[in-house]
Amino acid sequence: MYPHERSLVARMKDKPFALLGINSDPKERLLETIKREKMTWRSWWDGGNTRGPIATKWNVRGWPTIYVLDHEGVIRYKGVRGEAMDKAVDTLLTEMEEEG
Repeated sequence: MYPHERSLVARMKDKPFALLGINSDPKERLLETIKREKMTWRSWWDGGNTRGPIATKWNVRGWPTIYVLDHEGVIRYKGVRGEAMDKAVDTLLTEMEEEG
């Protein structure tokens, strides 16, 4: 998962795109993961368990949960990974460019 996210962040470097992470692992594990996986995107810590305030507010029931939001903050895709995530992001960028 992390290699794909790194490549997506690199590919979208000069585009209106942001990857944000929320992590429910114990804080020490999160810090180790950020370093080991060379995560360059923001990742918030959600209290070290699966019932943290962010997971609760967003009704997360499984990990990882992936939401792709459009430029207005509307969830447009849920649960997409790999090529499906790339396609979702590309589709939303194209839509945004066509509106602009």
